[in-house]
Amino acid sequence: MSDSQLRICTLNCWGLLIVAKHRKERVAAIAQALSDSSYDIVALQELWVYSDYELVKAKLVNKLPYAKFFRGGALGAGLAFFSRFPIIGATSHPYSLAGSPLDVLGGDWFVGKAAVSVLLAHPILGQLQVFNSHLFAGGGEAGPEYLRAHRLVDSWELAKLVRQSAEGGRYVIAVGDFNSVPTSFPISIIKDHSGFRDAWADTHPDTPSVFPTSMTPPEALHTFGVTADSPTNTYSAGKPLDGYAKQFMGKRLDYVLYRPPAHALRSSKAPVLEPTQCDVVFTEHVPGQSYSFSDHFGLEGTFTIHLPGGQPGGAKSDPSQQVSSLPNIQFNLTPGLSDASITTLIQALTSSYRISRSKKRLYLSIFFSSLFVIIALIVGSAWSSYSWINPIFLLVTTALAWLATTMLYAGFLYCNYEANTLDNIIEELELYRGTTRRD
Repeated sequence: MSDSQLRICTLNCWGLLIVAKHRKERVAAIAQALSDSSYDIVALQELWVYSDYELVKAKLVNKLPYAKFFRGGALGAGLAFFSRFPIIGATSHPYSLAGSPLDVLGGDWFVGKAAVSVLLAHPILGQLQVFNSHLFAGGGEAGPEYLRAHRLVDSWELAKLVRQSAEGGRYVIAVGDFNSVPTSFPISIIKDHSGFRDAWADTHPDTPSVFPTSMTPPEALHTFGVTADSPTNTYSAGKPLDGYAKQFMGKRLDYVLYRPPAHALRSSKAPVLEPTQCDVVFTEHVPGQSYSFSDHFGLEGTFTIHLPGGQPGGAKSDPSQQVSSLPNIQFNLTPGLSDASITTLIQALTSSYRISRSKKRLYLSIFFSSLFVIIALIVGSAWSSYSWINPIFLLVTTALAWLATTMLYAGFLYCNYEANTLDNIIEELELYRGTTRRD
């Protein structure tokens, strides 16, 4: 393996205990495929079962000896790294908002969605910070934006973390399942505020904006970078799809984003991280089986590291040689959200804030109504002359007590927390807008 080249792979493994189909077989196949590859860094999402992580770790230990599993929430963050380079630091930032405790089927609140990262000691780049994240899923693609308020909060927090890292002098890469298509507002927030560039877009500059009518689903994978909801995926085939997924034969939800440190943007003496290839991977079936590796396809990104003068990292640098082999990739020297984006974001969060306050009133009204009915049932059971009705009273009272407790928690604790968090971020954005206007 050459240090002048960096290969990274990201894959949502769909590794939920019990619910995910063929989990053990698929994770074993994923581990085998990764061990047969030549990746320098692997980032996995939805790897929730620790024994699955240990299986992958054991399979990759000879090639990628450094690994980190991140715990979080009630069920774990489901995020893991495997690296050829030493891990000298690791951080986890749980997102302030990522679903509701009442959304049991969605499950985002229970798993503790987060932006995690490892700090790697790279022989050429120095400190390389790689983020791995799985953003909140709810809200779809059609809008309005307030439906995606939690994902917008996640995007804003991830962008801030990346920007702080780059301003601290580190090369930064972020990968994962961002649950957003490239043209969506959450992706704009991440890229605009962090200064990220998209490795797929930079290596596929001729991607058409309109889906050709003659294109097949397999062709769409490698033309549009489709990683989810593809008809070629056995777990997506046949399921109801929204308009966007139908139009493009799936969605590009998984990303490899990158940027140099802030000082490198103004220096000709810093190494250059150039994306040279980006491909959708794990598109075939598990060997010998009739199902896919996951309900997502993976994404791999290959970078060439150039030293000043245009030489690859492993070659001797000639100071007189000009960097002519690099593509015309321009990073924003002053990344940040536009005034229009800040306004849209504030409006979305404000709408979500008002909805949260309304939900609080609804949940608390259900709590007090349930409490009233429970008292009525207790009093009524004392006056009833029919013994057979008492067990029914007991069951109904138990169910109402559960409902009342749940509504008290959701209304008084969670909705207050959600509203306060949204209010804090809105105030932060107002301050940020004031600063950008002065600049």
